[in-house]
Amino acid sequence: MNGTKGGRGRRVVLWRHGQTAWNLERRFQGSTDIELTETGLAQARRSARLLAALRPDAIIASDLRRAAATARELADLTRLDVTHDPALRETFAGSWQGLTHDEILARFGEEYTAWKRGEPVRRGGGELETEVADRAAPVVLNHADKLPEDGTLVVVSHGGTIRTTIGRMLGLDSHHWESLGGLSNCCWSVLGEGARGWRLLEHNAGTLPEPVLGDDA
Repeated sequence: MNGTKGGRGRRVVLWRHGQTAWNLERRFQGSTDIELTETGLAQARRSARLLAALRPDAIIASDLRRAAATARELADLTRLDVTHDPALRETFAGSWQGLTHDEILARFGEEYTAWKRGEPVRRGGGELETEVADRAAPVVLNHADKLPEDGTLVVVSHGGTIRTTIGRMLGLDSHHWESLGGLSNCCWSVLGEGARGWRLLEHNAGTLPEPVLGDDA
């Protein structure tokens, strides 16, 4: 799943939502529907001004409020409609949801350690990371396939879902997805379509991508 149909040159910008109160408290949000803070809304407005300069052709987003509100800021600037899809929601993590990082370590330490080792773990009895990729990556690829040549798709989603989607689109083994690292609130990663499929151009960025000079391409 590391290529698309049609011409080359398309970009997918995977944009994490702005800050929430649970982010500040280091609580595992998962699929819990938490709103943006005022800071999160300001982050979304700043980032939207930058991303609007890329002249996106389409915007898709998770239907959870924190992602939908982030996407709305870009939609207002670009006059594009947002397509909301529950397949882009964050990982459902069952009994982990609402717990702080320290509480998860105290109650589910072995499960947490196994997950960090790259083992397939249903955190809190919820979804496997591969199941998240199974639902999210096809949605992203389907919308990418509809782009014009050199077109740009903005995907507004969540840290875990973005990481697993990137891993799937790059064709990485799921054991290595954690090596991609996380995204800060309202930062994004950029995948570009090349001759051999998708490749990672930017990761956890907060500025617009610059041309890479002197690359092997």
